[in-house]
This record gives sequence, C-alpha cells and structure tokens, in this order.
Amino acid sequence: MQRQTQSFAITDFKETKKRLLYWANQYGSCSFLDNHQYTSAYNSAECLVGVGALKTFCPKRNHQDALHVFLKETNDWLFGHVSYDYRNELITSLGSGHPDKIDFAVIEFFQPEIVVQLFAGKIVIHSAMLPPESIVEEINSIKIQTISEVSDNANLSIQPRIKKENYLSIINKLKQHILRGDCYEINFCQEFFADNATINPLSVYRQLTEFSPNPFSCYYKLEDKYLLCASPERYLKKTGSQLISQPIKGTFKRDLESIAEDEKLKQQLYNSTKDRAENVMVVDLVRNDLSKICKEASVSVAELFGIYTFPQIHQMISTIQGEVKDGVDFATILEATFPMGSMTGAPKNSVMHLIDLYEQSKRGLYSGAVGYITPDKDFDFNVVIRSILYNETNKYLSYQVGSGITYYSDPSDEYEECSLKAASIRQVLRS
Repeated sequence: MQRQTQSFAITDFKETKKRLLYWANQYGSCSFLDNHQYTSAYNSAECLVGVGALKTFCPKRNHQDALHVFLKETNDWLFGHVSYDYRNELITSLGSGHPDKIDFAVIEFFQPEIVVQLFAGKIVIHSAMLPPESIVEEINSIKIQTISEVSDNANLSIQPRIKKENYLSIINKLKQHILRGDCYEINFCQEFFADNATINPLSVYRQLTEFSPNPFSCYYKLEDKYLLCASPERYLKKTGSQLISQPIKGTFKRDLESIAEDEKLKQQLYNSTKDRAENVMVVDLVRNDLSKICKEASVSVAELFGIYTFPQIHQMISTIQGEVKDGVDFATILEATFPMGSMTGAPKNSVMHLIDLYEQSKRGLYSGAVGYITPDKDFDFNVVIRSILYNETNKYLSYQVGSGITYYSDPSDEYEECSLKAASIRQVLRS
C-alpha cells in the first residue's frame, strides 16, 4: 500500500502526546504505544500510534497457518495482540476451562488507516487516505480534559479470585511439584476483578501511567475491549536480522525516602541468590527458544542481571540477542518463542500444564503481547503485565499479577511481591 508520509515540527512535546492520545481514542481500533522517555540502545519512536482498521486479521481457528498467509499477503503497518491462549494452538494438549469475561480474540491485528510516530521534536504521519496536514490539524485541535473531569471509578468493588490462604496453600503444592522434579520454576498468577464496573478507560490509563510510567505502556482499544497497560517488559524486538528479548525476573521495592537506602536495595536485588537463579533460568530458556530460529552460534547474552529502576520498584532484566535465519517470518518466530519464558517458567511445556491445573482464571490477553509490525517486517512487542483489562459491554474489569515460584520461595513473600507489583493499579482504582 502506498501511504502519504509527512513530518511536522512540534514545540510542545508533552502537550502533543496528550492530544495524540485523545485523538486516537476517537477510533474504534487504536493502539497507542508509549515509551515514556526511557533511554535505551533499543529505542525507536517515543510514541507509536495506529488507528482505524482498513483490514482486520482475526481468525477463529487454525491461527498459525492463517497468520503465515496474512503476513505474506500484507506488506504494511500492522498493530495488534497475541493472547496467552495462542499457546493452545501450538500445544494442543493445553487449555484452561475458566471463562474469559474480557474476551479479546486469541490473536488479532489491524492494518491501520493512519500511523503516527512521535519523536522529541517532530511528529510523522503515515496516512492511507487523508492528507497528513489535515490529520495534524485535527490532532492539534483536540480538547484535553483534566483527569478530575473524566474520572468515574470511585465505586469499584475489587475482589480476589483466590483468597490469600488458598494462594499460600497452592504455592506450597507447587513447591512439592518442584521437589518431585516436575519443573524447576513456575510463574503463578492470580486475578483481581470487579463486576458491574463502570470506568472511563482513557482517564484510568492516564492515571495509571502518570503514577507508574513504564517503557512498554499502551492504551489498546478494540471497540468495547480495552487494555490499559503500564508494562516494563519487552517480549521480542526485530530490527533487520537482529532479534532481542529482555525478560524480567527479580523484583525489589524501592525506598523513595532515602537515596542511600534505595541504592542498597538495588545492590540487594543484584546479589539475591533467589532472583539470580530465576533470572538465569529464564535466560537459558530464551536462549534455547531463539536458537530454534536464529543462525548457528549467533545467540548470545548481551546483558546478564541488569538492574533497572522504575517508579515503584527495581527489576532485574537480562538481554538475549540473536541473528534470525533468512526467510523466517513473525509466525515462525512466535511458534518458537511464545509464550515468553518469564511468564511461564521451566521447562515451559510442563509448567504450562501446571498453570492450567492451579490457576483459577483464564489469562487471556494478560501475559500475552501487544505491539506492531512494520512494512519491512520488523516488529516490537511487549509483555502484557501491570495492566488493567476492561470490557465496556459486560462491565467486567480485571487485573492479574504473578511471581516466579522456586523451591526456595516463601509463600507469604510471593504474595507480598504480587501486592507490590499491583500497587499502582490499586492506587488508581481507589482514586
């Protein structure tokens, strides 16, 4: 497809980003991907937006075969998601019997009418139909409401799907599976939910990302279904022939009152035997996954046990890279690497069966991935964590949190880690 592309200078970056978000929300399909001004060797645009659907890919069955065909036929921008339940297509013995009241499709991509890239001093418009000048004028004319004008989430009744005492019991059972050799480490997740929930998704997203701005945040809307995401984690990025994955394993709270104490907590995380064991385990898993679709001897660890600071927590992040084989498409890469090891554990197939057995909610889009594919077949996808999911039609709101369980895990500590990860979400939903 031939798009009109034009660049425009901007003077007020923050104001332009706010207007861009409100403008994108007018569309039934929109994906607003926000880096929140984090600096990294792997950054692309500060903000990337796709709106409107020229064409939608959302098969009901045979997802993997259909994806190969769709990617071959479509040489344009694509925005969309892959839910955790895509794994059932790859391993047919898997499947959760729990309902999913959010109801995002297993996989869905849309070919956008308009793509917008936002950089520090400019905005770039890629338009399939409208002149880029008229789109910039429309963005600049958008009225921005204050959060207080649009908040209406004060009366939510958030309930745990798993009571604390039951959670502690399950963790002990998982430790017995590890002792028997059924697995080495498992990512166990729990859901918190609200029925009859009425929120303003745009307002909640703004509050969430103001309280917890993270580099893989997104406001993702498909008609009545919303993902309000403040994720710090990248699943996979492809640039040319280079693939990188950046799994997170290891979480410590911050001390926002003392710089010295905060630095001590960073060092404690770096030296934590438990967190290093979890991290190196997922690094080995990712190396194995990438070796299936990368050139021989090209897979390496670019950074091991990197400590990164976010508004409420410190995280241990490693970076694994490889050179993808010629002719390998996104669908094949997905087959080799999905779901991401940081959200399953090891060995991956064994722990996914245990996840189905012990978790009491269907993950759906949670612990799946949202991102984009370029016309050149490069891509970047996050890990859907630290997120609120909302179905406006059935008024169901949900968020899930998890942690990595090893034999040395203390159940109470794991529960507190989940609580720490959900702090920004709870803060927003109580406001």
